[in-house]
Amino acid sequence: METLRRPGVLDNWIAAFQSAVTVVAGTPESRRPDPAAAIRAQPDSPDTALAPADKKHAAALMRVNHVGEICAQAMYEAQSLVARDPDSRALFRQAAEEESDHLAWTRGRVEELGDRVSRLVPLWYAGAFAIGCAAAVLGDRASLGFMAETEHQVEEHLRSHLDKLPPADRVSRAIVDQMKTDEIGHAYAAREHGGSALPLAVRLAMRLAAKVMTTTAYRI
Repeated sequence: METLRRPGVLDNWIAAFQSAVTVVAGTPESRRPDPAAAIRAQPDSPDTALAPADKKHAAALMRVNHVGEICAQAMYEAQSLVARDPDSRALFRQAAEEESDHLAWTRGRVEELGDRVSRLVPLWYAGAFAIGCAAAVLGDRASLGFMAETEHQVEEHLRSHLDKLPPADRVSRAIVDQMKTDEIGHAYAAREHGGSALPLAVRLAMRLAAKVMTTTAYRI
């Protein structure tokens, strides 16, 4: 009987490349229900109350969130590739799968509002993948700590978007609220799996990088 060959390092990197192509160039599909399904099911379109300026602003904010999900996919793919412990590897992959739902929701919402995703998606993915590799090289505890801090900062960012989104944009708000709940869960899971606290300088550098990303993605 022929023995099945276990995937090797090269196989994993080929799979990572295929995943990158799918995320950057593909049209993602959500496996979970649409968080705004009940709102969309109402007789009147939920977006009729949105003024053109509000639509433009909401689309830009959701474009920022889409870029954040692109970066999450890249980082978790890189961290799962480099992780030493199988449990850590599985955690990164699970988080990436859940973030793929966010990717579908945010992209769909940007397009629904009549706008486009960031033109710099390949650049965002490549940069985040490199950061994920760098975090993972430091060891699983540091890598998990990086995940926990990332998710904590993303949760704060999403919380701020709930304040910035037009009150009438109930669809975007429902999506962002569900994303926030998921990010809290990811941060908790990373800490529970042994993620170590990051130095203050690293946390501040992460905030600065996130500020550059969000400011740029809002416009480009």
